[in-house]
Amino acid sequence: MDETLTETFPEEKLTFEPKEPKKSQAKFMNQPVWQSMLIFLVPLLLSNALQSVGQLVGSIVVGRWLGVTALAAISAFFPLFFLLVSFTIGIGSGSSILIGQAYGARNEERMKAIVGTTLTFTFILGFLLAVIGGIFTRNILNLIGTPANIIDVSVHYARILFWSMPVMFLYFAYTTFMRGTGDSRTPFYSLIVSTLLNLFLLPFLIFGWLGIPRFGIYGAAYASVISTVLTFVLMLIYLSKTKHPLQFDTSVRQHLRLDFGLLKLLLRLGIPSSISMIVVSLSEIAVIAFVNRFGSDATAAYGAVNQVVSYVQMPAVSLAIAVSIFASQSIGAGLFDRLKDVIKAGLVLNYIIGGTLIILVYIFSQDILSWFIASKNTLYIAHSLLMITLWSYLIFGHAQIVAATMRASGTVLWPTIMVVFSIWCIEVPVAYLLSHHSSLGILGIWVGYPAAFIASLFLQYSYYRWFWKKKRITRLIR
Repeated sequence: MDETLTETFPEEKLTFEPKEPKKSQAKFMNQPVWQSMLIFLVPLLLSNALQSVGQLVGSIVVGRWLGVTALAAISAFFPLFFLLVSFTIGIGSGSSILIGQAYGARNEERMKAIVGTTLTFTFILGFLLAVIGGIFTRNILNLIGTPANIIDVSVHYARILFWSMPVMFLYFAYTTFMRGTGDSRTPFYSLIVSTLLNLFLLPFLIFGWLGIPRFGIYGAAYASVISTVLTFVLMLIYLSKTKHPLQFDTSVRQHLRLDFGLLKLLLRLGIPSSISMIVVSLSEIAVIAFVNRFGSDATAAYGAVNQVVSYVQMPAVSLAIAVSIFASQSIGAGLFDRLKDVIKAGLVLNYIIGGTLIILVYIFSQDILSWFIASKNTLYIAHSLLMITLWSYLIFGHAQIVAATMRASGTVLWPTIMVVFSIWCIEVPVAYLLSHHSSLGILGIWVGYPAAFIASLFLQYSYYRWFWKKKRITRLIR
């Protein structure tokens, strides 16, 4: 099946009248790729780390001061919340590819049209989810088996976040747009503001300080919503003051409508990414079911290993985003020869940054795991699991970068199929067979991860080498 999303247009339709490149664009074209990518990558890595730290601190505040039941009530909703948000994240990844190409082509009019269509669509989607979710919250949480002792609290908490989705989705979309132009610093600054506001508001809204009503656990939801809204407003003001290419000015407001041609392209780019995220989430449910067979120590070890791995895989995930954006800009600018430099820079940085981080975790693994685990038996299991899987995240990063390069050109279907195949036809079966029908026991579950990563890299690189490189790469925008 040919998944090329472009039409062949005469060259004059692919560009607007010649313009002098802006300073940032000239820098992009003249600076070594690895240097530009590293400058982009640092704020992106810090953003991911800060987000994880912010969530951890929020969980500590709720768990320590409001109790395990309150923490469970919040945790019960978040798998569903992630499932709903994943679709928007997928659409955002599609828009970042189109914005990257438009930005590389210096096609500001088309870039504003992409922003306008994406904002309108994500707002409509957020509004529909808010209404449907707000009305059927209890039914949805009952459907996923939320325990009876926390269902009432989870319903109230979930409704607060459901009703905030329209604005929350707009904020997510805008940060994605900015990264599409190569700006990872503004989203990072915004995240700092959002995190600090959230942490500042938590005690006031949870405990009712300074005469503010005491909201208890719901204060955590209100703090999240208020900090997101305030940050979004401050970010728009900042973009306007700095004359950012994506400032919310008259030209963007004129495009706040659904361009169905663009929307179709956005959905064809974004839906496979959303499916990939959902498939990964569902596979983790299968894995935790295998782990739970071995008792609570195994489950606790699984949780601790996942905490460590979430940080180990950050460079790979962030580099995939960076490669996708830099490849998109190169395609938009017509610098097709630059693509090999983009993928080479991504791979080199993956092995340098990811390899350094993995070596450090191997050396200090016992100390790191002891932050989460007190039981010697659980610590032994977690350490064994980490030793098996840790190295393979370099392979994971390599596969992610190859797939990101292809996605930047609009080739999204086959990379997604390969991810789904690697997870459900390699990882899950290997984990099941080795944990149920071999002497490895729980260790067999973790062998499934390197097996899946190796299979994914083999498939992605094979398609990249023998099919994608032979295609005619064209822009996705007129």
